[in-house]
Amino acid sequence: MTYCVGLRLKRGLVFMSDTRTNAGIDNISTFRKMRTWSVPGERLITILTAGNLATTQAVVSLLEERSKALGERNPSILEQPSMFQVARLVGATLREVIAERSEEGQSADAFGATLIVGGQIAPSPPRLFMVYPEGNFIEACDDTPFFQIGETKYGRPILLRGFSADLSFADAAKLLLVSFDSTLKANLSVGMPFDLQTYAADSYEIGHQDRITRDNAYYRQISEGWGRALRETLGHLPPYEFD
Repeated sequence: MTYCVGLRLKRGLVFMSDTRTNAGIDNISTFRKMRTWSVPGERLITILTAGNLATTQAVVSLLEERSKALGERNPSILEQPSMFQVARLVGATLREVIAERSEEGQSADAFGATLIVGGQIAPSPPRLFMVYPEGNFIEACDDTPFFQIGETKYGRPILLRGFSADLSFADAAKLLLVSFDSTLKANLSVGMPFDLQTYAADSYEIGHQDRITRDNAYYRQISEGWGRALRETLGHLPPYEFD
């Protein structure tokens, strides 16, 4: 399992993903689940992946190869005219990979994956999509300004209570760390390090990028401070009255 989040803010986009796969007593692996393509002054595209690791790696590898090799440039993620078309291409590639594996005799459900696709292609504004295993997708809007994939339920209440489209990148990163820390403490299938990336609208380049490990001083401060703040707030709430 995994946990990835994409936020759509007024100032741009923020992405965070964990890196754990194959959680178990003696079988834990670390893989990066965030990939970014960019053309300075023209476009930036980031993909977060959750689901079957072989499927997600195949999708990213196909998109990567078709953006480089001259004989395989069609369809290329770097030549799509809009983020909508990028989302369509990613969905088609995901569907292609799952279909190939299904033809080998195994159920398509075993190779399922869900992706978050976000970025900006000039002259349109930044856009954020969630792509399902079937290849279809939905777009973030004012009513649904962020997407989660993977192990979503533990960190979702934090985002629902704390998110605002007016957040600064610093506050958005803090909110995500609380959400990821809550998920980490509740589910062993999500693990560190966490990858964080920001994108400022109309910059067409990666903003802040960081890999947050367990010994990161700021992360420890957030994790310990959030737990302490919850206990203190609980103590200030009015007591339950028994008859």
